Amino acid sequence: MSERPGPLVYVMGPSGAGKDSVLNLARERLAPTTPVVFAHRYITRAAEAAGENHIALSHAEFALRRSNNLFAFHWRAHGNEYGIGCEVRAWREAGLGVVVSGSRQHFLAMGGIDRDTHPVLITAPPERLAERLAARSREDSGAVAARLDRSEAYPVNDPRLMTIVNDGELSDAAEAFISLLARLVCSRDARHRA
Repeated sequence: MSERPGPLVYVMGPSGAGKDSVLNLARERLAPTTPVVFAHRYITRAAEAAGENHIALSHAEFALRRSNNLFAFHWRAHGNEYGIGCEVRAWREAGLGVVVSGSRQHFLAMGGIDRDTHPVLITAPPERLAERLAARSREDSGAVAARLDRSEAYPVNDPRLMTIVNDGELSDAAEAFISLLARLVCSRDARHRA
């Protein structure tokens, strides 16, 4: 067990910002020896061929896991239940950095989680969000409009917040995220050597 928990990198942002794409590319490009792990989300939404690599649960399965404290975090959005498994606690206790894809509303409700949390907002201009949501063809126009309305909600005014605007090359946003992870690992190593 580590003396201090590993950092929690809490990624959030509006629908259509490309969070999954940034995280997937960063995960592919991150050196395999970097002590960082990416948590899956448990969602009451069917698994899809494209998009987020999540674990699909029925509402009953989700409720069972929640009632048995198997989630470190859970929230509801867009008609679905979302959860991050309690395994992230063990990973952090082992000193690993943990990346989770969360929710701005949940982050605010949790008071910024803890002192070793590093919030990251991945966003894009409104017109790009609309374009990407329409291209997903996952929801009808009413649901897309609701997601766009929500994009302006829940502003995060945390002094630790790092913002990545994913409006250019995907690789640029992924490299910015990888640089953040590298800084966290280096600063943690430096503290341990001191």
